[in-house]
Parts: sequence; C-alpha cells; structure tokens
Amino acid sequence: MGKIDNNKQMKRESLLDSAFSLFIDNGFNKTSISDIVNNAGVAKGTFYLYFKDKYDIRNHLIAHKASQIFQAAYADLLRHPDIQDFEEQVLFITDNILDQFAANHSLVTLISKHLSWGFFKNSLTFSPFSDAPAIYTIYESLLSHAAYTYRSPELMFYMILELVSGTSYNAILYQQPIPLEDLKPELYDAIRGIFKQFRIRKKRNVTESTEKTISSAQQPDHPAPLRAAQ
Repeated sequence: MGKIDNNKQMKRESLLDSAFSLFIDNGFNKTSISDIVNNAGVAKGTFYLYFKDKYDIRNHLIAHKASQIFQAAYADLLRHPDIQDFEEQVLFITDNILDQFAANHSLVTLISKHLSWGFFKNSLTFSPFSDAPAIYTIYESLLSHAAYTYRSPELMFYMILELVSGTSYNAILYQQPIPLEDLKPELYDAIRGIFKQFRIRKKRNVTESTEKTISSAQQPDHPAPLRAAQ
C-alpha cells in the first residue's frame, strides 16, 4: 500500500473509530456528522469522500467491527490445528466470538441491534482491509473440507448467526434468563441440531480432507486474518 493509500485508510479508520465511540456514548440519533469529524480531527468534506451520510458510516462500521471479530476468532482457530471437524470449528469460532462480546458490551449493543438479512448479506462479503479475506471466504474454505455436504450453506450460516445473536444478547448484557456460560451448552446443542438438519450426506476420504484443511491453513494462499477487533 502506497503512502497516499495508507493516509486514506488511516482517515477512514479514524472516522469509523470516532463514529463508534460517539454512537456508543451518545447514541446514533444524537450524533451528528459534525460531531464525528470533529472527534476524528478531519474536515467535514473528508467524511463525504468515504461515506454518503450518517447511516452509511453506521452500516460500514457494523460490517467493519463484525468482520474484525470474526477474523480474530478465526486467527485463534488456526492456533488449534487439533480441531479438524468443520462443525467443531464453527462452534469454536462461535465460542470465541461470544467471549469477545462478553468482554466488550459496546460491540453487542452496536452489532446486535442492527442485524438484518440485508446487512448480513453485505457483511459476509465485506473485507475490512484490501488484503484480508471476507467472512464468507473463510466460511467456504472451512466448509470445503467438512465431513458432510450441506444443503443451503448460506441459509445454514444465517440461521446459526440468528440463533446465537438472538439468544445471547440478554445473557451477555443482563445475565438473563441465565448467564452466558450457563447458556453456552444449550446453545451449542441447538447449533449441532441445525448442522444435523442441513446435512445431506457424508463425504468420502474424510480424514484426508480434514488433515488438508489444517495443513493448508499454514499456506500463503489460505485466508488469514490480519487484525483483531479493538
């Protein structure tokens, strides 16, 4: 990345960071574009080089944070080559993401409140950096080495995301109806049920396939996360 491109990236991230802190502290409706640019230390015209309006920066911010969270969880998965089964890999990533949310309630408030089918579709293909893989690229990479074939993998992923988001929100923020750690076993059993519902058939040469997944994770062409969520 050249110096000019790097400066543009820094300004864009400064605006996103500014918007995140203001949306959390003051609320979306009480935050103006002027507030965002003043807090970021850039000219108002700079804002419109990257975003159309306040709604646009909010949508980019949510996608940006969601991707960072997923990438951090995936990076942790790559440090556990013993986890070779696709379904267990998804459960590991889910557990890591929930722990990230539990450690940063602001992320829960920002992301969960605005989750919708349209946003979900955009987030799957969003990459926070030019050389970072999108969430769905990582998902497809893991899925390609799964022990089973699944019908409607995208719908399966969405149902898991909706289940996790819907059931964990109150558990994380308010410990209701039960604390998150007590919810996790029930939640993960439900996710396993979704996997079972979408399975079509078991693949051949499962052992060989799963071994290749972990091995390829160390290769340059394998999707690799670059940064963790802040």
